[in-house]
Amino acid sequence: MAFEPPQRLVRALGETAPDGDDWLAKLPETVRRAVALRELTVERVQAPGGRSSLVVLVRYADGTPAALKLAPPRFRPEAERAALAHWGGLGAVLLLEGPVTEGVLVLERLHPDVSVRSLPEAKALLEAAGTLRRLWVEPPAGHSFESVAERTGRQALAMRASADAEVAPLVDAALAAREELLAAPPEHRLLHGTFRQSKVLAGERMPWLAVGPDPVVGECAFDLARLVRDRVEDLIASPSGAATTRRRVKRLAESLEVDQERLRGWTLFRAVESGLRARRVGREQDAELLLEFAGWL
Repeated sequence: MAFEPPQRLVRALGETAPDGDDWLAKLPETVRRAVALRELTVERVQAPGGRSSLVVLVRYADGTPAALKLAPPRFRPEAERAALAHWGGLGAVLLLEGPVTEGVLVLERLHPDVSVRSLPEAKALLEAAGTLRRLWVEPPAGHSFESVAERTGRQALAMRASADAEVAPLVDAALAAREELLAAPPEHRLLHGTFRQSKVLAGERMPWLAVGPDPVVGECAFDLARLVRDRVEDLIASPSGAATTRRRVKRLAESLEVDQERLRGWTLFRAVESGLRARRVGREQDAELLLEFAGWL
């Protein structure tokens, strides 16, 4: 199989591995082996695709459609597999094959070009929140998923290292919020980890199903926080963006029975962390949007 990886993936991997990416160089051969091993027929590479994986739309010999997903080790494909196996298709895409080899997952085929983001904003938030609720389950016994404290601990170190005088007040507020939130987490649930509207795709088995988790274990407000800032560019462009954001926090907290102040705190932390990460890799426009949004909280 000869193909060019989508440019969005190439650019994103260049940000996370600026000194080169051996995985990307080996990707065509990895795809060829994965397809041959399973006797799959390739239909097309999904484009523009994601920023951390390649998705190839395929069919089994009996005609069953599937999606072949390949991700570098640093994006934890084995953790994704474990989470999808535990959810068993409830609220999330169904895992069709077992252990991960060479970072390859074989998944139920959804409609990759139709996400909940295609709906009007209010409807999109409602459907996305309903999908997210189904994912919040007890983690499996003896799991090896990362905790919210562990993940945000690494992020906090990077935030401190990259903060300058201009953003120092926001960083201080975000780090203080994290410390307070971790002092008494109210629950211990398996979370999607990177949930947003574009991670919810249309399906046949269920209307909407979540894809692409980076699973983590902790409190539900952490998971919901990423959804609060969806369509951030529209919020920033609106004269009532700040008021709309505060209403969104309140509405999402109430609809999913999450403490509003805890949701606000995690939304602040995650927006500042994402903004600083965008700055570090040169995505200045994204950074400005995220840091302005964080200032409203």
